Amino acid sequence: MTALDILASDTTGLRFPSGFRWGTATAAYQIEGAATEDGRTPSIWDTFSRTPGKVHNGDTGDIAADHYHRMPEDVALMRRLGVTDYRFSIAWPRVQQNGRGPAVEKGLDFYRRLVDELLNAGIRPVATLYHWDLPQELESAGGWPQRETAQRFAEYAGIMADALGDRVGTWTTLNEPWCAAFLGYGNGVHAPGRASHLDSLRAAHHFNLAHGWAVRALREVLPDTSEVSLTLNLHALRPLTPSADDLDAVRRIDAVGNRIFLDPVFHGRIPDDLIRDTAAITDWSFVRDGDLAVTSTPIDSLGINYYSPTVVAAGERESPSPSPSPWAGAERHVRFLPAPGPRTAMDWPVDADGLYELLTRLRDDLPGVPLLVTENGAAYHDYTNPSGRVHDPERVSYLHSHLSAVHRAIEAGTDVRGYFLWSLLDNFEWAYGYSKRFGIVHVDFASQRRTPKESADWYAQVIALNAVEGRQEG
Repeated sequence: MTALDILASDTTGLRFPSGFRWGTATAAYQIEGAATEDGRTPSIWDTFSRTPGKVHNGDTGDIAADHYHRMPEDVALMRRLGVTDYRFSIAWPRVQQNGRGPAVEKGLDFYRRLVDELLNAGIRPVATLYHWDLPQELESAGGWPQRETAQRFAEYAGIMADALGDRVGTWTTLNEPWCAAFLGYGNGVHAPGRASHLDSLRAAHHFNLAHGWAVRALREVLPDTSEVSLTLNLHALRPLTPSADDLDAVRRIDAVGNRIFLDPVFHGRIPDDLIRDTAAITDWSFVRDGDLAVTSTPIDSLGINYYSPTVVAAGERESPSPSPSPWAGAERHVRFLPAPGPRTAMDWPVDADGLYELLTRLRDDLPGVPLLVTENGAAYHDYTNPSGRVHDPERVSYLHSHLSAVHRAIEAGTDVRGYFLWSLLDNFEWAYGYSKRFGIVHVDFASQRRTPKESADWYAQVIALNAVEGRQEG
């Protein structure tokens, strides 16, 4: 009996609430390609990926999964899966050249066609305004450490609301601003490749400011029924031991990894302990009067991206990394340790309990805020076998355990309203290039042939039944 047979026959399944949103997720630079077509100008990822030594194998997103030309085929794949929602991102330099001025109509037309295709397939579009592809011209002017970038982002948000607000009901301002601020500006392993703790902290604040201004710009245009959200990759933190020193290590990382966004957005404040921890870096004078009223502009839901937990202890890193630490104010006080258990192809531990812990924490910390799991998935070394199938039982097991954790959180009183699997397609995996495969649809990048993996069939069954089996195949 296969895992699909068990799911179809199991009467003890974990059933999700009626109306639960089942989706997949992608990002523009990772799948679209068409990097120079129809008026699109370079983003920081175009520049970064063309810089020798920055991306595995010298890969770029120039072609990626060629979604720009194959979009109807990809929507048809989602329709066969039965997803209710599709979370995609808009490439800012495709719709507003250089991040300033009027909209590029051909760029807007692509997203209009995508939204129409989704609606015709019965799939709700969920639009993300920023998934890391800052127009290069704005970076050349200073990027996210500069306040003006947040102002430009709000203007861009207004352009998109005008273009798509009548048909897109859910809008996300930012995706994972922690990665964009601290990996892009703190240690330089992501675009734009800068390494400055001061710049990373300035960028984090300006991301929060951009989010608040964008929410206000969206609200001015969108119908009252529209949902406005933010997606964070919050860290599910565990101390190595219950000692006071290890608990303080958790506190430090929670401040610069989680509360640096949660507190300004939901409480209108900068955490006091974060200010103390980073006093040697900045006095936070870049936060102006009125900023925190903007950052805390109310939103309708919070998206959570989760892949694995983070285990920390007191002390410095034992073996120096080739890259600087991204953890501003914590780098000399915290060690990161591997969590036990099996690993994905990213060498990330598989631990669904971390997702449960994160969701129930937010239940307690942010009562009344609906949650969406906006990214969750795993990379494995997938290949097409001689019969043309992609057998990926490890991914099925990963998804099973994490969906079970979501169900457990809902049973524990957490208001989780949807789950978006990362990712629909194998794609350009940032600094890893094309060496890591997260998709439930295999992409042969030479031919662009799409092959749904067995995990896609499994996920389609979950969606059809609105349930996950209560046990796994042994």
